[in-house]
Amino acid sequence: MKLQDIINALNAEVILNDEDLSMQVDMGCASDLMSDVLAFTKAGALLLTGLTTTQVVYTAEMADTKVVCFVRGKKPSAETIKLAKSRNIILLRTTLPMFESCGRLYKNGLKGCSET
Repeated sequence: MKLQDIINALNAEVILNDEDLSMQVDMGCASDLMSDVLAFTKAGALLLTGLTTTQVVYTAEMADTKVVCFVRGKKPSAETIKLAKSRNIILLRTTLPMFESCGRLYKNGLKGCSET
């Protein structure tokens, strides 16, 4: 899916780095456990999470994730946004719960990290 399609499917707000809305995202991962993100996420995946701390950005960077979407209307702190900007990580925000966000993206063709 293109980043713009993800934004549309989730009715998401772009918090940071909306320059490349044509960017291709091939798979998604959803978790509030950053240890699971590190263990199971593949490079380039979209990360859906309800956590808004700087740890999310550090984890995304280590997992080579370029896009993080905060679910349930969560707002990251200024410190988290600043760190994401320095790491070139795109931040999105949706009011949808995680389950519905995953369902909408999967329905629109975004694969999970378990698929090859």
